[in-house]
Amino acid sequence: MPDFKRKSPEEILESIHALYNGRLKIIIGAVSGSGKTYHMLRDGQTLKSQGIDVALCAVSTMRRPETIEQLEGLERIPSIHWTTQDGTERKDLDLDAILKRNPEVLLTDGLAHRNRPGAPNSSRLDDIRFLLTQGISVIATVNVYELQGVTEMARRLIGIDVKETVPSDTLELADEVRLIDVTPEALLARIEDGLLTNMPDKTRLSRGNIGVLRELTLRLVAEGVNGSLLKYRDEQGYTGASGTSEHILVSAQYHWNGSIHIRRGQQIAQRLGGELSVVTFVNAGDRLGPEREEFRRSIRKLCEKIGAALHEIKIGSRREIPPTLVRLALEQNVSRIVIGHSNQTRAQEFWKGSIVAEMVKRMCNADVFVVADRTAGGGERILPTKRKEPLGDPAGPYRRLSEEQAGRRIEELKRGRFKVYIGAAPGVGKTYTMLREGNILRKKNIDVVVGLLETHGRRETQAQVGELEQVPRFVFSYKGAQLEEMDADAIIARNPEVVLVDELAHTNVPGSLNKKRYEDVIRLLNAGISVISTMNVQHLESLNDNVEQLTGVRVRETVPDSLLHLADEVELIDVTPKALQERMREGRIYAREKVDQALGNFFKTGNLIALRELALREIADDVDERLESWERSTSLRGPWRREEVIFVAITLSDNAERLIRRGFRIAYRLKASWHVCYIPDGVCPEAREKERIEQLQRLTRRLGGQFDLGQRVPARRLHEELLMRADARRCTQLIVGQTRRPAAYRLLFGSLTRRLLRTARHMDLLVVARFDHAAQVKREE
Repeated sequence: MPDFKRKSPEEILESIHALYNGRLKIIIGAVSGSGKTYHMLRDGQTLKSQGIDVALCAVSTMRRPETIEQLEGLERIPSIHWTTQDGTERKDLDLDAILKRNPEVLLTDGLAHRNRPGAPNSSRLDDIRFLLTQGISVIATVNVYELQGVTEMARRLIGIDVKETVPSDTLELADEVRLIDVTPEALLARIEDGLLTNMPDKTRLSRGNIGVLRELTLRLVAEGVNGSLLKYRDEQGYTGASGTSEHILVSAQYHWNGSIHIRRGQQIAQRLGGELSVVTFVNAGDRLGPEREEFRRSIRKLCEKIGAALHEIKIGSRREIPPTLVRLALEQNVSRIVIGHSNQTRAQEFWKGSIVAEMVKRMCNADVFVVADRTAGGGERILPTKRKEPLGDPAGPYRRLSEEQAGRRIEELKRGRFKVYIGAAPGVGKTYTMLREGNILRKKNIDVVVGLLETHGRRETQAQVGELEQVPRFVFSYKGAQLEEMDADAIIARNPEVVLVDELAHTNVPGSLNKKRYEDVIRLLNAGISVISTMNVQHLESLNDNVEQLTGVRVRETVPDSLLHLADEVELIDVTPKALQERMREGRIYAREKVDQALGNFFKTGNLIALRELALREIADDVDERLESWERSTSLRGPWRREEVIFVAITLSDNAERLIRRGFRIAYRLKASWHVCYIPDGVCPEAREKERIEQLQRLTRRLGGQFDLGQRVPARRLHEELLMRADARRCTQLIVGQTRRPAAYRLLFGSLTRRLLRTARHMDLLVVARFDHAAQVKREE
């Protein structure tokens, strides 16, 4: 909704001052050699082609051929050279020369650089601040470990010692922050090829260390994007969880189990990479006794220790707690409320009401996580972060492999390597980068072909094809039309070392050997051909509901998450929403006649910010999974002690897919096995029921779960049947959907959720709230 409030004189002056300031763009990477300077120079070339005056100063190419190529045609302003006491040559910005030349945009490396003694400013960052006030825009580069907030963590995790740093809030000064992602495999290959001979931190660059720094970078940029998204949603009047990140709110009492619930909330927040808040309720006018006062002190101390915001709210009666929690969830963009099981009897719940049951009934767009009763569950559990199976056999190489194990190893050895470039939206540059890598491999005398390419008429992308051989497509006749698809048979017959395949989620023409293009890719990999491919984050099956929540668009073409896990490398192509929209307006993504429609729909600012954050967090989680598989001793997402088993109870409603996807995502993060269970209820016609069950079975298998089809039981015994099956599988977390049954049905047959709340106190219970898009928007009375 437009803001009609009049600006203050100070706000007007600040806006006028900003008109004359230059813009700052920071390009951040995990380590030296990730490609920051190359992309900075490419940005300079793009700006120059648009008629913008660009110059560079104190840029270090490290004699890397690709980077040197990007210097062509860009004017260099001489820097001030000086030598440190240990003989190291340094380059400072020559501010006088830059002001005299007065370019519109200056490109410079080394944001954390320290200037020579006696220089006008002590650091390059201060030089840049000065240039911005003179109306000169700056594009600069920085490594993540040069940010003071990350320096200590990097030293602790991987032992890297950083001498030159910038303040931790430096990224907040920038008008635009772009991440240059690179996989450890790609960076180590560059070192092996002799392209990164002058790296100052090369001695620390093991695969695991690069992975740690990469994950830190992804999560740091994701946090910044989340701040932008929250600001945008606030300006647009949206409330509630955004769907991109987790915010856990723990409702705790000043009681012996309060700290247990907070610890469980902390574990969930760590594992899901989310924010944590705690709320407690006290009766207005009541004085706490000595015991509760001691619990209050311990909970405050615990919240301070783990960095959780603590809210103490005074209430008149316990019936105020559910509506207050609902309000807090909306105001704080909470995605999950953590609360303890009720210890009341059925009679007490009838007379006094149940806070948990009332929460489950009222909550919208935020899930309710009910923590297992410690006394019933045999002790506190810690959410795991590693797989059930050990990463290494204690007997090591001396253990003889079975025929089955040997067969699997041989198949893995024969399979080609698989790399995926992933982006937040069309047009970020995935195909361009894939073709660029293909040409680099070709120069190394590796046999590379293009199996399927979709340039969408983009000139820059088409120019990257160069001399790459393209395998002709197979032509289908379908309903009187001639349609083309990738010819997997022809590629296998050609037998290249590497094939480039665009748009992994594409659905093939009916009549093709495989329904989906990713199935063709798996066939190529099994034939020993390596594949480099592209996809967007919204095509991941488990994110389908999140993407619809964020954009209002249901993505129909998806790939199973297991395909991403199959990849040897997954690399993010990051572009800011503003830059992407600018590309759109210039006609570099879609034809000009489609631009206005795209900008008003999928390419709206809010959608692009949210999808970018989703992509950053998804790849950060993927990096963390890979680090764990490399037997890293530390985890950014917390410890593990005991195996979890997830049990998802579904009906045949439209919400079933959402529950299955939620079950998968939780199980994947907890390294847990998971089961989906359907108990027939007789509501659905028999023919439709069979078809629907088959759909849900396919989705469960596609995501790697086990589907359990039970026998029909009376509605009042449904909770007993579910618990019997869950207990038989030693399940620790039961997932159900918020009921959509009408009040008359609940009055006649009772509520399944309420029965589970009374009888399933020995396990965690997650009630997935129904999503209401309209509820996210504030209504003006």
